[in-house]
Amino acid sequence: MAAVLAVVVAALCFGTTGTAQALAGVDASPFAVGAARILIGGGMLGLIALATQKRANARAAAAPARLTRETAILVAVGAVGVLAYQPAFFLGTRTNGVAIGTVVALGSAPVITGILDALIRRRRPTMGWALATALAVIGVALVGGLVGGGSAVAIDPLGLAASVGAGASYAAYALTSKALLDCGWRSLDAMGALFGTAAVVSVPVLLIGGTDWLLTPAGLALALWLGVVTTAIAYALFGWGLSRLTAPTVATLTLAEPLTATLLGIGVLGERLTASAAAGLVVLASALVLVSLSSRPRKQPEFSR
Repeated sequence: MAAVLAVVVAALCFGTTGTAQALAGVDASPFAVGAARILIGGGMLGLIALATQKRANARAAAAPARLTRETAILVAVGAVGVLAYQPAFFLGTRTNGVAIGTVVALGSAPVITGILDALIRRRRPTMGWALATALAVIGVALVGGLVGGGSAVAIDPLGLAASVGAGASYAAYALTSKALLDCGWRSLDAMGALFGTAAVVSVPVLLIGGTDWLLTPAGLALALWLGVVTTAIAYALFGWGLSRLTAPTVATLTLAEPLTATLLGIGVLGERLTASAAAGLVVLASALVLVSLSSRPRKQPEFSR
């Protein structure tokens, strides 16, 4: 259960992103904010991994993070997933609205992760995970207003594809991180390699997007919060939990993010909660409890001689 709690706390950190941006009120493009987040947080994860690697290897705590051809491909694919997630997510929300874009992106992520994991590892998802994920997707749809809103919504195919692409991007870095862990890498080494690589590539994106907002107190505070809390700390916990749980289980647990974002919107930003959204929170919380219980190892029966 410690691994489950680590992933849930990581999701709680993820869920503060929208509220932090709303409170900061900085005049910056989402791409610039996302690039600053990855640069700070990914850079921290990379430096921490390098600083602790020699000590961990000396204690034989894990296999050395050797960069072979296979692991280099995994790092590259994972870093692309990290970099692609935010622009795909923002394009989806900008085209079809925040509710639909968020629901499709967050709802598709655990489904895509589960399908790809089943294909790669050639094993069927458990019934508990399938039921919990289905409930979680329904809960996210209710919270986002996609279900029970009472009005028809015209969905743009490009925005829909972008949102699904965001879900696929999440699946890419979740599964490649798990593959690196299966190679014997420490969770910090895996997170540091993926996000450190993404941090280097995000530098030109930040320069193109503009850095003037970082010179303001609100902009600097926002960048530090997003980089340190929602990236460095959150993904350190995420990686630790991922090393002890399956990727599909972790993907479903991270749906605590919209739960957190909704509660913060109500308590901090003064947003109103509709009846369908309230029902969605209950369904989503129930799904998280179900996937947490289904992830616990079963005790083997003891037989007396």
